[in-house]
Amino acid sequence: MGFLDRFFKKDKRQERLLPQHIAIIMDGNGRWAKKRGLPRSVGHSAGASTFRGIARYCNKIGIKYLTVYAFSTENWKRPKNEIDSIMKLFGDYLREAISDFKTENIKTRFIGDTTVLSDELQQLISEATEVSSKATGMTLNIAINYGGRQEILMAAQSLCRDVAQGRILSGDITEDAIAQRLYTAYQPDPDLIIRPSGERRISNFMLWQAAYAELWYSDVLWPNFSPQQLELAIDDFNRRGRRFGGL
Repeated sequence: MGFLDRFFKKDKRQERLLPQHIAIIMDGNGRWAKKRGLPRSVGHSAGASTFRGIARYCNKIGIKYLTVYAFSTENWKRPKNEIDSIMKLFGDYLREAISDFKTENIKTRFIGDTTVLSDELQQLISEATEVSSKATGMTLNIAINYGGRQEILMAAQSLCRDVAQGRILSGDITEDAIAQRLYTAYQPDPDLIIRPSGERRISNFMLWQAAYAELWYSDVLWPNFSPQQLELAIDDFNRRGRRFGGL
């Protein structure tokens, strides 16, 4: 019996608790390529392939929400040729997704400030969102030009405008009011945040939503991340005692 087959045994599936929302910081593409003497663009291409496989696997096993950190607000500091390569891969993924979503049954949303992206990418994002809007399977959030601090700032500015224009009172600003102005409004917070590549930080990712998320780190670089790794993370999640500040 293979590794993954064990997780699909009836008794195993019934016993374990699936995280409702998994978030992944897709890290290690550049180091994966460097180890092989390849351009960083090749690493990003390999990472994009891993992303597609993991997204399909999460949908298959019943994960309700998956959020992936594709490109941060800080990533614009990278060399232009690397950014261009990432954006090209993103466009290629969107074109593939538009044709595949009819069979994948994955609802895709894009979180982050997409207004700075090219007109072509913005159009593809709009099409991908529309094509998948009626999907009933997993909701996939792709974080592109996303930063946790920027997201909280955006929510605060929105609330300030509402107070200034008399739509709400300052006393109406609650945790729920802030949460409803985040990109992930009306979605559950992530239960499990995964970061491969050996780094041990969350890098400005879902700062508000991560308040009670379980963190799981792996030394495996993202292009080598597999369903087996994901299952190890879910197994570890099942061994955690989640008290949310209580006893």
